[in-house]
Amino acid sequence: MYNNCMTKHNTIQIDYTISENNYQLKSLLNIDVLIPKDDSVRLLSQIVEEMNLEELYQTYSRIRGNSVTPRQLLKIVIYANMNKIYSSRKIETSCKRDINFMYLLGGASAPDHSTIARFRSLHFAPVCESLMAQFTNFLGDKNEISKENLFIDGTKIESSANRYTFVWKKVINKNLNKMLDDISSFVLKCENDFGIKVIYKNKIKKYHLKKLLKKLKQLSIEKNIVFVHGKGRRKSLIQKAIEKLNKYINRLKKYTKDLYIMGQKNSYSKTDKDATFMRMKEDHMRNGQLKPAYNVQFGVDSEYIVWVSVGPQPTDTTTLIPFLKSIQKHTGFKYSKVIADSGYESEENYVFLEDNQQLSFLKTSDYEIKKTKNIKMILVERKI
Repeated sequence: MYNNCMTKHNTIQIDYTISENNYQLKSLLNIDVLIPKDDSVRLLSQIVEEMNLEELYQTYSRIRGNSVTPRQLLKIVIYANMNKIYSSRKIETSCKRDINFMYLLGGASAPDHSTIARFRSLHFAPVCESLMAQFTNFLGDKNEISKENLFIDGTKIESSANRYTFVWKKVINKNLNKMLDDISSFVLKCENDFGIKVIYKNKIKKYHLKKLLKKLKQLSIEKNIVFVHGKGRRKSLIQKAIEKLNKYINRLKKYTKDLYIMGQKNSYSKTDKDATFMRMKEDHMRNGQLKPAYNVQFGVDSEYIVWVSVGPQPTDTTTLIPFLKSIQKHTGFKYSKVIADSGYESEENYVFLEDNQQLSFLKTSDYEIKKTKNIKMILVERKI
């Protein structure tokens, strides 16, 4: 009886409704009523419903029956970007609170931020060009675009990577060549000191260094060499050679990895390996500091963005030909007129457009200079 009277009740969750007045909850069962008929979310939903998403579904090994579908996730991600919402956590919150996102879910439960992040990186990214081509062809079928005039422009978008995590190809090649010379001298010294020969035809490769390391370790075991560490202890000649060779091998692995990551680029950031260091228009320090960024190109037709590409090129000159080839490959459109600013002017681009039977309307690099008074007088005198 005593125990029952002294039982303590632990409150796990605080009751927030103690001081609230009683009221009757009124809610509409159909949220479709609350969304205006001319809302952009309805147009987006209709367009995505008409798209062929077979390639998107093929990126999944299996789809659970009670989870949000890839088609619904595509709607959510596109609508979030339309409203400048890019964080996967903020998109998750919007799916729980925003009625437009609930409309796109169609009664399904809101996906968590990890599901949204996986969808963008693992499923949407591999097929984004195909989906964009479908939308462009959709605009063409509806006669919303001309299919003749293509306006191209680009902008550099700074990456969120650290500005001081750069790796330069020139520096890597310089250090690599210097290290290869040091390795040649080191291998020759090992042949003289220990009588170990692992190189033939005067060519040093990575497996030669591993073979030399293996023989040095075997020799240290045969001679009962004790490896010492710490201040005041004298290292043996074999121990010094093994430690130095390990450093060479590790540095060679690092340089090889860096060059592989860079590929055709001249630099990359350690915290964003896809970004390239380039000069930006916004230079707050006014010292020409290079920053990790992406060169984003846009193709516009009849006020619609019909194609987008992202590349590592630091200038717009080398982006024109890959951009035109990409849009023609995916959409089948061959624009007869290409309009761009002076940043795209080059002999190679002119030759490509002429061979491809496309009219070029590229602003010349000296256009603004020719408009000045002095240059006009010189041109008039030359004509006279």
